[in-house]
Amino acid sequence: MARSRVPLATYRLQLNSGFRFADARATVPYLSRLGITDVYASPILKARRGSTHGYDVTCPLSLNPELGTGQDFKALTRGLHRRHMGLLLDIVPNHMAADMDNPWWMDVLESGQGSPYARYFDIDWRPAAGATGKVVLPILDGPLDSVLEQQGLQLTLDEGGFAARYNEWRLPLAPTSYPVILEHDLEGTTERLGTGHPALEGLVRLIGAVRRLPPHPAGRQVEAIKAQLWHLYQSHPEAKGHIDDSLCVINGQREGAGSPGLLRQLLEAQAYLLEHWKAASEVLNYRRFFTISDLVGLRVEEPAVFEAWHGLVLQMIAQGEVTGLRIDHIDGMYDPTGYLVQLQGRISPRGGSGRRPGFYTVVEKVVMGDETLPQEWPVCGTTGYDFLNAVNQVFVDPDGLARLEAGYARFAGPTPRFADIVYRQKRRALEELLGAETRALWGCLCDIAAQDHQAKDISPAELAQALVEVTACMPVYRTYTRGLEVSHRDRLYIERAVDEAEERGHTTGAAPFELLRRVLLLDLPPYLTAGQREEWLRFVMRWQQLTGPAMAKGLEDSALYLYNPLVSLNEVGGGIQPMADPVGAFHRHNQACRERWPHTLNATSTHDTKRGEDCRARINVLSEVPVAWSRRLWRWHGLNRDSGQTVDGHRVPTPSEEVLLYQTLLGAWPLSEEGLKGFGERLKAYMVKAAREAGAHTTWTDTDGAHEQALEGFVDALLEGAPGEAFREDFLRFQRRVAYFGMLNSLAQALLKIASPGTPDLYQGTELWDLSLVDPDNRRPVDFAARAGLLDGLERCAADGLPSLCRDILGHWEDGRVKLYLVSRALTFRRAHAELFLEGEYIPVYARGAMAPHIVAFARCRGEEWVLVAVPHLTARLYPRPRPPLGKVWGESALQLPQGAPRRWANRFTGERLEASSSAQGAVLGLSEVFRRFPVALLCAEEA
Repeated sequence: MARSRVPLATYRLQLNSGFRFADARATVPYLSRLGITDVYASPILKARRGSTHGYDVTCPLSLNPELGTGQDFKALTRGLHRRHMGLLLDIVPNHMAADMDNPWWMDVLESGQGSPYARYFDIDWRPAAGATGKVVLPILDGPLDSVLEQQGLQLTLDEGGFAARYNEWRLPLAPTSYPVILEHDLEGTTERLGTGHPALEGLVRLIGAVRRLPPHPAGRQVEAIKAQLWHLYQSHPEAKGHIDDSLCVINGQREGAGSPGLLRQLLEAQAYLLEHWKAASEVLNYRRFFTISDLVGLRVEEPAVFEAWHGLVLQMIAQGEVTGLRIDHIDGMYDPTGYLVQLQGRISPRGGSGRRPGFYTVVEKVVMGDETLPQEWPVCGTTGYDFLNAVNQVFVDPDGLARLEAGYARFAGPTPRFADIVYRQKRRALEELLGAETRALWGCLCDIAAQDHQAKDISPAELAQALVEVTACMPVYRTYTRGLEVSHRDRLYIERAVDEAEERGHTTGAAPFELLRRVLLLDLPPYLTAGQREEWLRFVMRWQQLTGPAMAKGLEDSALYLYNPLVSLNEVGGGIQPMADPVGAFHRHNQACRERWPHTLNATSTHDTKRGEDCRARINVLSEVPVAWSRRLWRWHGLNRDSGQTVDGHRVPTPSEEVLLYQTLLGAWPLSEEGLKGFGERLKAYMVKAAREAGAHTTWTDTDGAHEQALEGFVDALLEGAPGEAFREDFLRFQRRVAYFGMLNSLAQALLKIASPGTPDLYQGTELWDLSLVDPDNRRPVDFAARAGLLDGLERCAADGLPSLCRDILGHWEDGRVKLYLVSRALTFRRAHAELFLEGEYIPVYARGAMAPHIVAFARCRGEEWVLVAVPHLTARLYPRPRPPLGKVWGESALQLPQGAPRRWANRFTGERLEASSSAQGAVLGLSEVFRRFPVALLCAEEA
């Protein structure tokens, strides 16, 4: 049984061909000194060649050779064990790459439903629009007829048998279709060679063997045919000549009657149907990862698939090499709860004890609004988006945000409510991007309606519209019904979605909504047969797999790029609307986390975030200076008016794009001349991606080159052109102020993350300033040697005295040492007081006095152990110009200590000793002393 291990601090490493197992091993000593207890690795199983992220797995039974050998991996895990560190591994059981490197997928393409892997993939084999019993492959650059006319698809022969070559694809031909090639002009070959020729006899024997194959031959039979064919081809020049001639004629490379018909005949005999890639959303018949057609869904709920896929992972866990799992895209599965129960049962059959998990497992799950993780899941929590958004709101001024929204409406023109934008974009995703998946579900709903006495008069069009409407109105990513009983939690979300869909009133009556309500709530009529009841349940469980992609494409990948009053809020699972009491909400989040999910991950940057944590922290400052921002926005718009262009009757950039660009510049502007190199190209790539995701004027499938070029030209003019000189001068004055107060936000955010209930997770490189943008920008190489050198320097300087070190790193904050210092001091303290942070109580602490609105504080205690965390927020409102909020600025304001708290404290960052004073309300610590030398405080009971 795998041992239970709870990480104290994780560090995400993105492994790829440029950063391998050996490179990861080299970082271990540095990470240990930083205070990290567990490396959190991106997927390491064999992936598509050249993969930069590892989520496109091609073989789960072997390690990715581009990352190194098995010995390299074992060297990494040994290096971790020597420092008592663990390995949290990211796994991807929801999907695999639909790729030539995937042997399971290739076997399905060759053998169709006869393949032993046909049930591994989530393919709808039922008859559908010309794809009876076939896999629809949307890989062509145009219609099939056009590809054939241009001879873009060619037949070839190699050791693996006959195949159709198209671009980089090698598409295997089913052996049962070989006679079309082998028998072409066989009479002519017989006349040339004579009846008894060995080559001719070999061809005849081979054709006979193929003819005797069953409709779904076994793998050994197929391999025998291929071996016989290849031997004949290599050993008999006459047989080789016959086959080469046949291929040339069929490929149109030589004169021959009927060759187009033969090629089409061959393709029609295969287990796949080739389609234009742009038609994927209309014709696809397998479940994808969102809208990515080259990532095919797995039926991991099937026991055979579960065992086959997890073999190597379970082995690494049993050997102690992997000590925790991060489950990617849990919402994509047919039965997430069943999967997690099965996984935990296979790893640690006896489970955990108390609040300790059986095996440390977290899930990539976005929770929305008041949603919580299902309590029945045997996991330790999520990957941290809930914490990210809770802590981010702390640094947003609610009043300022309301003013930013009003100013945005004036600048961008009449703007729909954000909720309406999300609804509209989810409808678009369902009807266009996810059209194939939506139509498949609609067909199932029509079948159900035909069986229902109350629904027979509802037209198919009404059912289709109701399905789209209700799905678009779902307030969460998905529900988790897995039996004929619907939970109270799921019932509330479904009722809310149906009610909203009816209110929006896009269909002709209530009947289709009422049917969908009854089906989704499994309000089963008594006359249904057992099979029909199961059909209702299957529909609900398949629908649950669609609601997540609809939310992801409508919200994450569209609405968050269309609505831009304050883009630091535009994060996965984020809350766009003003929050009346963000500090109180943060405390409530942490208290709930400590009670329910004390070992969840807390993230502030991930490989999927829309922008880096320090970029976000900077942009938040705009909520504190809404008037100054509004003035700059209009001024810059005027200064740069001539740099825009008109494309198809609209100005580029659009007002929304212009706001996004300026806020992105403020957030991501580099801190050094070196950082400016290549920044323009990064920014242009980001703006093009943002425009395509928004989908207003250009998309990934229908790019508008003129719009994108105009957008890139505008960026060039701002950053380098003479017309942008006046803008740059004014921008940099404002940016310096924003960057400084953003730095203070960043330090506060980092400390809150490290000390809050849950496990702090650092994304690679974020111990220094993280001003990256959305992927792939956030996967740029990290200079770990430079970071280790900076940490060495900090440790040497610390020996000479903490106060002078604090003064130095604050005075040179741009080099990032101040953040590295905070992170390393806080993490090493956390590691030294593990049980305090793993199990300690969480007590919100409040300030008294005029400066109380600028303080966020809490205590953690366990018996006699205490730690007190205090950080400032909304500091840009304190000063007109950048300066650290130290000493006298805090006046007479003080922290009110909790009852029973120690009176004497030590400041972990400055080395100072503090003693509480008495007041009528109890013991207090003056803020001017707490923040005398450093802008955030980690205070421990002096005895600790």
